[in-house]
Amino acid sequence: MTHFGYKLMTETHGPRDLVENAVAAERAGFDFVSISDHFHPWLQSHGHSPFAWSVLGAIAHATKTVGICTGLTCPIIRYHPAIVAQAAATIGVMSEGRFTLALGTGERLNEHVVGQGWPGPTDRLDMLREAVEIMRLLWEGDLVSHSGTYFDVESARIYDLPQEPIPIVIGAGGPKAAALAGEIGDGMMTVSADSQLVEAFRNAGGGTQRLYAELACAYAESKQEALELAHRYSRFGALDWSVLTEIPGVAGFEAATRFVRPEDLAQEMPHGPDVDTYVDAIEKFVDAGFDHIVLVGVGEDQHPFLRFFEEELSPRLRSGKAARADAHAAGSEPRQERPGLRS
Repeated sequence: MTHFGYKLMTETHGPRDLVENAVAAERAGFDFVSISDHFHPWLQSHGHSPFAWSVLGAIAHATKTVGICTGLTCPIIRYHPAIVAQAAATIGVMSEGRFTLALGTGERLNEHVVGQGWPGPTDRLDMLREAVEIMRLLWEGDLVSHSGTYFDVESARIYDLPQEPIPIVIGAGGPKAAALAGEIGDGMMTVSADSQLVEAFRNAGGGTQRLYAELACAYAESKQEALELAHRYSRFGALDWSVLTEIPGVAGFEAATRFVRPEDLAQEMPHGPDVDTYVDAIEKFVDAGFDHIVLVGVGEDQHPFLRFFEEELSPRLRSGKAARADAHAAGSEPRQERPGLRS
């Protein structure tokens, strides 16, 4: 079954708006919401960066059925893994089992603020492995002491735990991280419709579910307006992840994207008012094996994108390839009132 999620961008919205957007996404029919966990925004035009975990608590209380996911939290520098374990357990309790913890190795943009330096990619993956080990130990509910390569925990116990274990999803931008996700995670999250990442995840022991992919969408009444919106808020997406993880501040991202033009983003994301553009882009992720598609509505005003999803995009997606696959598994074919994702 394919699940469709809505991205809560802490970089472009304040805390109260994020909660309202989550409630609106639940009402619009999204299956889950995913929230970014940043200390800084990417660009000056974003203008926000509230503490994601405070917002998560409010969302868990304000919503009733929608799933809740981080996307992504880095538990290795700015946060100690024991603190993330406690925070995640609390949201798991508050949401009554609707919470999934998606973790990654982070970006220098956010992690350098505590003055602990910025390790290389291999060290960051090793730190993430140890962090996940610590969190799972703490979620067993016992008193934990740990003396590891990167982290120490002294006589720590988490008292408020959800009834069911919290799923851990690991972010992956390349095959090594995808393999780590298969080894230690319950799922994988990425931004690329890359079937090789899915293969690396599965070859390392991962399953066929909880494969998350994030897709930025620039919805507007015209394609030109949409490209201008994308340029204002999402031109950093034109940079490779090897660059995104290394730039230390907002000023650096402004400089790195100085010469990116609106037209340069035309192939980077679906944009404009045509629903087929978005269906085709999402289909690539479904074909690659992803079953959780996170849609990012670029820009400050989220109402047009949420309305577009509810009235046009969701009906197409629910009657398309994902719906037909579910019905096939159940031994029947759904009645299709509109054309869906191509078989």
